Amino acid sequence: MGSQTPLIMLLGALIGAGALLVVMGMSDHEEAPLRTKRSLRDRIQGNSRRALLGFVAGLLILLLTSWPVLAVAVGLLVWFAPMLFGGVASEKRAMARLEGLAAWTESLRDTIAGAVGLEQAIPATAYAASPAIRPALIRLTDRLRVRTSLSTALQGFADDIDDPSADLIVATLILNARLRGPGLRDVLSSLARSARADLDMRRRIAASRSSTRRSVQIVMGVTVAFVLGLAIFNRSYVEPYGTPIGQVVLILVIGLFAAGFWWMRRLSEFEMPERFLLAKQEAR
Repeated sequence: MGSQTPLIMLLGALIGAGALLVVMGMSDHEEAPLRTKRSLRDRIQGNSRRALLGFVAGLLILLLTSWPVLAVAVGLLVWFAPMLFGGVASEKRAMARLEGLAAWTESLRDTIAGAVGLEQAIPATAYAASPAIRPALIRLTDRLRVRTSLSTALQGFADDIDDPSADLIVATLILNARLRGPGLRDVLSSLARSARADLDMRRRIAASRSSTRRSVQIVMGVTVAFVLGLAIFNRSYVEPYGTPIGQVVLILVIGLFAAGFWWMRRLSEFEMPERFLLAKQEAR
């Protein structure tokens, strides 16, 4: 058994790498077109912390059970925990952005009512906007300050927000900037009402999905705790998995559990509609 340990560990490492590639391929990673250096640094730090925690958890399981396959599986579980158990934070951020957009649209409408053009109304409303969209509005103001055309600056703002509801508002502002037609106040009022209706719909959907998400988390947590409890505290019951053949069988079992976890996580997700206002270089 001692001579076969390196082979088992190598097999577990290969399976773990394959599982990592499969899960990354199944996961939809949507990156916003414009990222700040700070957010990139935060993501790198977060990934480093998760990698360290996953390595420590896998090493601990390996020392307790001597099962390399289970150790790799636990390490991957720690790495993908935000994807499996998360989703609420990003959902709340998206709703906060939408609420901020609705309020900013109303503020923009009221500012334009004083016979002020868009070029003057946007900077006047940027710093009083919601914190969820204020950085994007400040960047929009900075673009206008350096004589970027209003249409190009608004396109960058839409990319910063990265939300289909924002595309509708920005597309209206771009058309008005090009055509300079009347009735912008009425259109902004309609867009603000539409954004708030969209926000109410998202809140209802989030409330209805919370029970599904909670059920997924309970099933995952109980399953993982049960498997680890057997492997650590009842070794005689799971002793066949300690052999090389048992490790191969354990790979199949963990693969089935992983597929079930992924499917349950997909059931609790909400897919956002595709954006229609894309930059020219992205649309090609």
